[in-house]
Amino acid sequence: MLNESLPQIRLHRNNIHRYRRLLKTRLTEIERQYIERRLAEEQSALDSLAAAAFPVSIFASKAPIDTGAAQ
Repeated sequence: MLNESLPQIRLHRNNIHRYRRLLKTRLTEIERQYIERRLAEEQSALDSLAAAAFPVSIFASKAPIDTGAAQ
């Protein structure tokens, strides 16, 4: 799964960088809206792929950590 996801993740990441560079140039309002929409779509796709490829959950514990130190 990971080997198949990495090229897709890289593709979306590269597209995001390209769209961000384009947003720094002179654009018509229609072009800007299109690029912003595509950027949002690419970011959403990247987030979904990354979540599927790297399913990590971190739970914060409210209980104190026992370090085993003398009392």
